Amino acid sequence: MALVSAAEMLKQAREGKYAVGAFNTNNLEWTKAILQGAQEANSPVMIQTSMGAAKYMGGYQMCYDIVKDLIDSMGITVPVALHLDHGEYEDALKCIEIGYTSVMFDGSHLPFEENLEKAKDVVAKAHAAGVSVECEVGSIGGEEDGIIGSGELADPAECKAMSDTGIDFLAAGIGNIHGSYPENWTGLSFETLAAIADVTDGKPLVLHGGSGIPLEQVQKAISLGVSKINVNTECQEVFAAATRKYIEEGKDLEGKGFDPRKLLAPGFTAVTELVKQRIEWFGSNGKA
Repeated sequence: MALVSAAEMLKQAREGKYAVGAFNTNNLEWTKAILQGAQEANSPVMIQTSMGAAKYMGGYQMCYDIVKDLIDSMGITVPVALHLDHGEYEDALKCIEIGYTSVMFDGSHLPFEENLEKAKDVVAKAHAAGVSVECEVGSIGGEEDGIIGSGELADPAECKAMSDTGIDFLAAGIGNIHGSYPENWTGLSFETLAAIADVTDGKPLVLHGGSGIPLEQVQKAISLGVSKINVNTECQEVFAAATRKYIEEGKDLEGKGFDPRKLLAPGFTAVTELVKQRIEWFGSNGKA
């Protein structure tokens, strides 16, 4: 199946009160694992590349080619969107040009009016190419590719203004954090989320920092309009743990256990299983 825009899959998720998992990839193994997990769960899925991960993988063109070619070679039949995560303005335009089917322009660190104006421009260029757009209001806590957010709560009025630019889905700060959640984290602000949902006319909402949020909070967020949930840190954690276990058990020293196809296999399996588990959490299994 060809890559698709995320607009329709998230619209359906919003209406059906489930969420689509948006999993960040970092290499070939992760991309295969995300695709295989989604295919086995019969779920639509979004594969995301951050600016830093794309550079590590060889650039946006390489990321596009890997995802597109794997969909063909693996016989993937579920809807897949390739999404730029937390993109700067120029990066968003570059990904639109290359063939990404969805982009996030993250101007949350800019003065709001500048964020708004650049969002309008990205929307115009993206929609002309059939590409879906995500933008952010109220920065997410933690750090993503050098963009640092303190985790403030988004202003519903600003969320409405951003939604009115024509973006397809909206990321808004509701107390969520990138990376691991600290022990003193007080949880998501459902009051803020409900207020944002009330003024954005059914626009699919995005939950960044999806790793580590308890299941009951995830499901409550979905009931209030969250239709896309980002997962990255948890994939990194299970991949590292599986790889560490393989090496600590000395399996890399047995026969040709050092072969990267064997060395990386436990991590691949761990990411595949996590993807399937999170898809079940989000309720998108069987929705392809």
